[in-house]
Amino acid sequence: MSHQARKRFGQNFLHDQTIINNILAHAQAIPNEHWVEIGPGLGALTQPLLLTGVKLDVVELDRDLVTHLEKKFANHHQLTIHSADALKFDFTGLVNSEEKLRIIGNLPYNISTPLMFHLLENTSCIKNMLFMLQKEVVDRICAEPGSKTYGRLSVMMQYFCAVEALFDVPPESFDPMPQVMSAIVRLTPYLTPPVVIKDFPSFKLLVTQAFSQRRKTIRNSLKNLLSEQQIQALGIDPSLRAEMLSLEEFALLNLHS
Repeated sequence: MSHQARKRFGQNFLHDQTIINNILAHAQAIPNEHWVEIGPGLGALTQPLLLTGVKLDVVELDRDLVTHLEKKFANHHQLTIHSADALKFDFTGLVNSEEKLRIIGNLPYNISTPLMFHLLENTSCIKNMLFMLQKEVVDRICAEPGSKTYGRLSVMMQYFCAVEALFDVPPESFDPMPQVMSAIVRLTPYLTPPVVIKDFPSFKLLVTQAFSQRRKTIRNSLKNLLSEQQIQALGIDPSLRAEMLSLEEFALLNLHS
């Protein structure tokens, strides 16, 4: 099929067989597992995934690609194709009470962060996720306190998941070539979060507020939520910037805000 990649869908089709094999090696798919592929495109990962014997749902927004996939995989009865927007898709509707989904995808750069947060709302039905993202985003997800890339995304993702950067993917692995490096990340939702928080909305507000102006100290960025004396009483230096605080320290601030 000759398909012109559509910029509005953020389409960059993976074609490098070495990279595809490497992704599948890290995926370690087992027959009869329930997998979901987001943005299957032309089916570069779909085909080898089906060969592993998994039950596979794919979610594709581009209707032309849906038609292509329906023709290409017409004889694969373990495949279900959903013509839908992954940002609005109800992933919980795919599972029964006894199974968890394994999710894989080459996520469009323009929606990758909101899509991951949408998925994190459904972590009760997800075993793990293996995503191709812009390398810059993977670096931010996996960053540690004190690094330049550590920020709101790092804290929020690490609250929900164990995160692991796996390997980089160069631009020439795609058609058309993106202008940035990509990378593969594994996200494994925690059965029990690593820290105790007051509630998620207030935690999200505190972290967002702390990073709203990175150059400000938490004394200033959090002044509407906590006084300098309250911060100090928790054993945290009010003169620190948000990028120096660990997930545990953010959780502690949240509990007392």
